Amino acid sequence: MLPPRITVTVFVISPDTRSERKFDLHLGVEQLKNKLELITGIPAQNQRILLLNNDTDTEEVNVLDDDSKALGFYGVRDLQFLKVIDTNPSVSFTGQLTDVSQVDKFELSDEAYAQRRDTVLAYKQRNKIGRFAEGEESKSKPIPELNIPLGSRCEVETAEEGFHKRGTVRFVGPTKFGTGEGIWVGIEYDEPIGKNDGSVQGERYFECKPKFGVFVRPDRVQIGDFPVEEIDFDDDEEI
Repeated sequence: MLPPRITVTVFVISPDTRSERKFDLHLGVEQLKNKLELITGIPAQNQRILLLNNDTDTEEVNVLDDDSKALGFYGVRDLQFLKVIDTNPSVSFTGQLTDVSQVDKFELSDEAYAQRRDTVLAYKQRNKIGRFAEGEESKSKPIPELNIPLGSRCEVETAEEGFHKRGTVRFVGPTKFGTGEGIWVGIEYDEPIGKNDGSVQGERYFECKPKFGVFVRPDRVQIGDFPVEEIDFDDDEEI
């Protein structure tokens, strides 16, 4: 009478592969190697199989080095690791499938890219999309008049109760940053709670010290007689 089949679920790892497999504990090591060759690409005769509890272990639990023994002889348990080492990688090219350091990289200059007709750039040019758009729709919309004088004191809307972001208006107008069209208001805060020094993406719109400048939409700005307030930076939120 044949003994009952008992299987274990293990992880098989090699220089090029990692997978979860089920094996019968009565399977001989020689037969196991034949199966692992199909999984890892390492010839059976070049395999050294280590049994690990974890794939980061530096010491093996056991070494499956007797082809005549069954898998169960080595005490293999569920969720352990079978690490397959290639003793002769020059034959099977182990590790070279994942090594991209020797792969020639395709590089294309901006000029050559612009000449191609199968690119996103060419598609936008043909269909007049984005900066290639023409006609009335592509013309800049008139800038609406805003009652936000330069040099006026202001307060910027904030969601934090009791926290006032106050400063002086230093810029009102369109910018080269941001999505969509519209007007931005550049403000020099009284305290270093801003995001810039009055410049964004290399373009300067006004002068101020670093972390004192910010750009916001006009609907978040309230003009008025707002005196300078000292902020307790022990509880200051990071912006």
